[in-house]
Amino acid sequence: MSIETVKTSTRSTQTTKANFNQALPLHIANLICVRAGKAMPFAREQMSAIDKAPIKAPVAVDFMGLTTDEQADRRHHGGPLKAVHQLPVATYEKINAEFALKVRIGTLGENLTTEAVNGLPEMDETTVCIGDVFQYGKDENNGTDNNSDSVQLRIVQPRRPCYKINDQIGQFSKVPNIASWVTKQGIAGWYFEVERAGIISADLPVYLIERPYPFATLDKLWQLSNSKEKFEAKVIKPWLAIEYLEESWKVVLAKKIEKV
Repeated sequence: MSIETVKTSTRSTQTTKANFNQALPLHIANLICVRAGKAMPFAREQMSAIDKAPIKAPVAVDFMGLTTDEQADRRHHGGPLKAVHQLPVATYEKINAEFALKVRIGTLGENLTTEAVNGLPEMDETTVCIGDVFQYGKDENNGTDNNSDSVQLRIVQPRRPCYKINDQIGQFSKVPNIASWVTKQGIAGWYFEVERAGIISADLPVYLIERPYPFATLDKLWQLSNSKEKFEAKVIKPWLAIEYLEESWKVVLAKKIEKV
């Protein structure tokens, strides 16, 4: 598949995304909720902290994530490259519309929920890019104040939905495999690496302060990864050169290069 095919299929995405391609730092959203969870008995005789509850007080964030947040399965969840999870509200709207459900925000394990400001689009898979750095809170020097306690987070990978989403939503429905549907839609949110530790709380402004790879939207990454077709090397190689993209995604993409 050629690069022109990819460009055509994502033209509407590029039009929307251009709203973020302005002088930085750019106030793009407000943080309206911060959530954390405790490991508790879950389905299949396992533990899980997927169900997150709102945190009312400010909470510290270090390189492993929110200090009050837990992950029961540390092999597949948590760690520096999955330190903080953000999920668009639109994901719930799409799930509920598709399956006639009423799944509430926080059910799928996200830590952060934002709301767009200044007429800009919401933070979602069509508007954020791999490598983007967001600052949650304001400091005096546009993100360069080393004494600030404003958290800075960098997007390093989309979230891959697992069976626990099925078990979690299965408490409310008989839908067999919502995780697979979410994967195909590419609407599972994203994981951050912590660039600067600090304190986070609801009602903070959210600034886009760095965008090194403006082509690398998450919806385009999902499109390439989910495709059964092969692509010209010039489509894939720019992704393999992204410093901040988590390595397992590069392995998937490398296999998508068509052999000449």
